[in-house]
Amino acid sequence: MNDAAILEPKAPDMRLDQVVKLAVMAVGGQGGGVLTNWIVDLAERNGYAVQATSVAGVAQRTGATIYYVEMLPESGRQPVFALAPAEGDVDILIAAEMMEAGRAIMRGFVTSDRTTLIASSHRALAVSEKIVPGSGLADSSAVAKAAGESAARFIAFDMEEMAREAGSVISASLFGALAGSDALPFEVETYRETIRASGRGVEASLAAFEISREAAAQGRTPTTVELDKDAPAPGGTLPPAATPVEEDAGPERMAGPDGMLREWAKLSDRATALPGPVAEMARVGLRKLVDYQDLDYGRDYLDRLDAILARDRTAGGEAKAFEFTATAAKYLANAMAYDDILRVADLKTRRGRFARITDEMRAPEGTLVQVTEYLHPGSAEAISVMPRRLGAWVEARPNALRRLDWLVNRGRRVRTDRLAGFTALYLAAGLRRWRRSLLRHGREMDHIDAWMTAALGRIDSDYAHAVETLKIRRLIKGYSDTHARGLAKFDKAMSGAALVEGREDAADWTARLIAAALKDPKGEALEGALQTIRSFTTAGSA
Repeated sequence: MNDAAILEPKAPDMRLDQVVKLAVMAVGGQGGGVLTNWIVDLAERNGYAVQATSVAGVAQRTGATIYYVEMLPESGRQPVFALAPAEGDVDILIAAEMMEAGRAIMRGFVTSDRTTLIASSHRALAVSEKIVPGSGLADSSAVAKAAGESAARFIAFDMEEMAREAGSVISASLFGALAGSDALPFEVETYRETIRASGRGVEASLAAFEISREAAAQGRTPTTVELDKDAPAPGGTLPPAATPVEEDAGPERMAGPDGMLREWAKLSDRATALPGPVAEMARVGLRKLVDYQDLDYGRDYLDRLDAILARDRTAGGEAKAFEFTATAAKYLANAMAYDDILRVADLKTRRGRFARITDEMRAPEGTLVQVTEYLHPGSAEAISVMPRRLGAWVEARPNALRRLDWLVNRGRRVRTDRLAGFTALYLAAGLRRWRRSLLRHGREMDHIDAWMTAALGRIDSDYAHAVETLKIRRLIKGYSDTHARGLAKFDKAMSGAALVEGREDAADWTARLIAAALKDPKGEALEGALQTIRSFTTAGSA
């Protein structure tokens, strides 16, 4: 071989070490594009050549998007930049939400030898978390732990809340955190100049920027409490409005005529007088049902609980801290506060709703906010709000049912910021005073009675199984198609619980049925669990 043909290896180009590689991971609507534009302007303002690209997810509002920026001190020559981030080759990773940080870690963009990870600790639930029938909430603390181990530096706090307090959006907070991290060799004033040059919402953006910059400069990372404070309640629990109240929560926190407040005080005292484990949940359930319907409905709830408690005592429930009655207090309240058209209309026309929407939209004072409700009622919903006899009559006649469906089954857009749209929903909400006489209510009460009878029928022979039977009710939620799917799962789980009745492990198998039903929306896991139960119960009876 000709020695002259042998090429000497080229020395590495030290200028490559000056390329700063930055990725922003955000969900559509979080201002990732605005943040990227600010970073580009910032780099150019400081004499850097810069390139930005984005890879949008395929989902509503562009889904989860990766914005990628490379920058290099200007040298007069046109640099060649990469179009997308590579594993192990990102200097700064900005995540607009905690699970986006987790996604970045899983994709290998975050490394312990070089990456500064900046993330907001708040949560924006992914579709995969929302579709789970039970609690599909991912564990933010696990992501934070992994981030602390995977990144060279980890800075995280609730930047969404900071932006909200300042009247701005999270992109301003993320920009401030980037400045506070000192991950880029730029003066803080150039960040401010970039925001001022944007020309929109400057004062609010600067306020959010400064608060976040100071927090990042302190190197803040989230605590477990901070990660969990905004987390939705697990599936099957009472909603946030009905979470356990403090010991001093009483009639003074309610508003209304004096006579009604006196009646509320009596009901509240009744709930408080129940055994300790029961009283806490009974107060929550009572407040929920009085809000849902009226004082008489709350009284019916307590009457039911008194009867259940008496049976629980007879079955030796006191030694078990009245677990049966406490569980019944929780799921009975949810069952009695079923979702229907009247409830939806009531929630959409409450006084505080429009102020909350205006606040969430961060609309400046004097701005007109339009609120459009997207409704699609079907014949089933229409029949449900008919008087029992009329509804049953229509339901039993296919021709009448088809005509009704043709009349109502169409999408509607109702502007509740206008008098006509608001009045229509307000009148629908007002029908709740006649709710007890409607077809849907009668069927819900019959269903509750059958469910409670089945549970009480097991309390003497198998206390644990009776408690698990009560918990099957958590499978039912929502309205329309969601309610129908939940009801189908409930029926299957109840049938499985009946098959294992009398076995020593009946409670365990019923708990497995519930877990399987909550595992996936299609119900395949539940069907598999039922087949397993049928295999040994049928074999045992043969």
